[in-house]
Amino acid sequence: MDAFFVAVEQRERPELRGRQVIVGFPGERSVVLSASYEARAFGVRSAMPMARALRQCPSALVVPPRHTLYYSVSRQLMEIFGEFTHLVEPLSVDEAFLDVSGAVRRLGAPEEIAAQIKARIRADLGITASVGVASSKFVAKIASARSKPDGLLVVRPEDTVQYLHSLPVGALWGIGQKAGEALARLGIHTVADLAHTPDSTLSRALGASGLHAKQLSWGRDPRRVTPVREEKSVGAEETFAVDVADDAVLHRELLRLAHRVAERLRASGLAGWTVALKLRYADFSTLSRSHTLSVPTDSAQQLYAEARALLLGLGTRPQRVRLIGLRAERLERGTGVPRQMSLDMSEENWRTAESALDEVSARFGSGTLRPARLLAPDARDRPARSHSPVMPDGPPLFPADDDGGRGH
Repeated sequence: MDAFFVAVEQRERPELRGRQVIVGFPGERSVVLSASYEARAFGVRSAMPMARALRQCPSALVVPPRHTLYYSVSRQLMEIFGEFTHLVEPLSVDEAFLDVSGAVRRLGAPEEIAAQIKARIRADLGITASVGVASSKFVAKIASARSKPDGLLVVRPEDTVQYLHSLPVGALWGIGQKAGEALARLGIHTVADLAHTPDSTLSRALGASGLHAKQLSWGRDPRRVTPVREEKSVGAEETFAVDVADDAVLHRELLRLAHRVAERLRASGLAGWTVALKLRYADFSTLSRSHTLSVPTDSAQQLYAEARALLLGLGTRPQRVRLIGLRAERLERGTGVPRQMSLDMSEENWRTAESALDEVSARFGSGTLRPARLLAPDARDRPARSHSPVMPDGPPLFPADDDGGRGH
């Protein structure tokens, strides 16, 4: 997909079309999740620190992400792919490999199938895709990236080597900035240069990855499209603007992360057996702890309770915390997964409430409705109005503790 998160936001909010849009959270240590092509013209890229992105593109509009909505569109996208071929290997929420060799007789040449897929995506989802057509996964991925936005590039088998050799060496998988610098010191700047470099030289410079890159430089990529590719984990983490020592702030952030992870689990139809906590201290040392449940869960409340217990189990921390993360691991499909029932039905009440939260978030955006603990302190101090989510004649739907709060 082309700038997937931004494209979905622009579909939902037409006033954002043609504007410099960044999806992410504002903050010194936040990162860009997606950027419109108008913002990319200023050098803004995914995973770039938000502070740097806003310095390069000060007029950009920062839009908070709506992961539940994106996963919903992703499911629709994968269903469209499945109508063309059963050999679909998702790489992420917005990208996949498709083997269409078995559909040629029914649907036409590969480039015709690619054009049909692009048209269906535009008609059904209201967003655009770029497609690369080639005889291997590696070359198809390169072609899709180099045809963006809204492009279609076909690299025929007989043209593969000539096409690859026309590219800079950084186009090869595994050749990042440091590897590129090491190769540049040897006078290797293009894929053609690398293809004609002795194996011994590449091995000394890059080790085994250098020999693998040479195989790719000649278009040798025997991997087949693997239809079944289950996610191994779903997680979220937050880097604080200022290193944190306060337990209340850490607990509140865990609650926010638990809701983000649970939304993604439910949107993907998954549940996790294991809950993992990640902490990074001020000196960048990192530790993790995990606990396996008796039954898998997609409940934010249970994820939060388990992660909080793991945090408390660490005892006195040696330093302030720079980053905290929560992850659900050992995933399985949620349909038919056994549920841990309680006598007072509290678990089912939570699940019903969180499902309603998903629907509100998908329609109006993340943060429209959230636990009272995540409200900004000044909002919590104001008199309650009819917007407060409460059970009739009962306690708050998302009960508050004595933690402070921060909006998100």
